[in-house]
Amino acid sequence: MKRIILITGGQRSGKSSFAENMAHELTSSPVYMATAKVWDDEFRERVRRHRERRGGEWTNIEEEKELSRHDVTGRVVVIDCVTLWCTNFFTDSDAHVSEALETVKNEFDRFTRQEATFIFVTNEIGLGGVSTNRLQRKFTDLQGWANQYIAAQADEVYLMVSGIPLKIKQTP
Repeated sequence: MKRIILITGGQRSGKSSFAENMAHELTSSPVYMATAKVWDDEFRERVRRHRERRGGEWTNIEEEKELSRHDVTGRVVVIDCVTLWCTNFFTDSDAHVSEALETVKNEFDRFTRQEATFIFVTNEIGLGGVSTNRLQRKFTDLQGWANQYIAAQADEVYLMVSGIPLKIKQTP
């Protein structure tokens, strides 16, 4: 049975750990799908620490954009994270928000046609003030609309605040 879960919150709010723990509660052999591009040595080290923390029972997949290329039927998969995934489409579209959003939505729909448990991790970046930077405002729009789209499809949505999960949506 297909199940979509969205975990959102600020940076360092505990989203990834919560998602990983949830995946472990559901299966002994979860999948971790990383959407990040490795930009520099500091980020490479962050990726290494994340892999090490997860352990060998995880199937690790690195996929920057085309999540649907991977068959995860019957599996529990953590997608970490939507923000970096959107960034990859945003930069490829030359910061054209509507084009990037349509591509994200279409790829999300293709990917989640599979019968699997999907645990999406995303950042809630629009909680602060409006940026004076035009490019940042455009990305905040993309991210917010992508989060809304995924949340609308999700069976459950959690907001992480200071390591505490708040369930904000539950579909019967």
